[in-house]
Amino acid sequence: MVISTLLVLKWAHILAMVYWLGGEWGVFQTSYYVINRDLPMAERRRHMQTAYKIDILARTGILLLFPLGFQMGYYWGVQPFGGMALVINWLFFGAWIILCWAAFFARETDRGLMLTKIDERIRFVFIPLILVAAISSLLGYGPFEAGPMQKWFSTKVLIFSFLLMIGLKLRFIMREWTMLFRVLEENPQDTKAEATLEKSIKVGRGLAYVYWVGIASVGFLGAVKPF
Repeated sequence: MVISTLLVLKWAHILAMVYWLGGEWGVFQTSYYVINRDLPMAERRRHMQTAYKIDILARTGILLLFPLGFQMGYYWGVQPFGGMALVINWLFFGAWIILCWAAFFARETDRGLMLTKIDERIRFVFIPLILVAAISSLLGYGPFEAGPMQKWFSTKVLIFSFLLMIGLKLRFIMREWTMLFRVLEENPQDTKAEATLEKSIKVGRGLAYVYWVGIASVGFLGAVKPF
């Protein structure tokens, strides 16, 4: 049997989505222990570190999904950018993933916070870019093909852009964890910091439900290609 490039890309795309969905569930469950005031601060911090270690795999999966899907889209004929455009796409996302991992390794430092903010600024540019491209394509103006049985790709990109918005908000929440834990380590009785921590995680949990539905929708469109 000949293993085609497309089949390998499909396999990698499935793995990336599994790490994305599974990672978000892991962070969701760990957050209950992060805000548990009955636990010692050292134990809560340990759970926070566990959440970060799970989340970095989810972040990596998210960033791998686009270049994988973009290349498969070229093979399927639903997006016209091949050749050098695909090479640039992979180089860009490779550098972005390296940035995310650098921020992860330095997460307890000011340098880590700075790298995280750079990551967020990239998203502020990338999200509107793919959002506009998806809407424009669905309206028939390109750049993606959106003829009969081709609209699934642009719709998938559109939903993905909204998921990245939610993910950006969740990044803000996790960055806030780091800053709040610094405050709590200096003053464990700071009720204001505790309340802020609980509120931010509560918001994050609400967004997580929408996130999971969106991830499932993206997976459905990619697998079924219904329209």
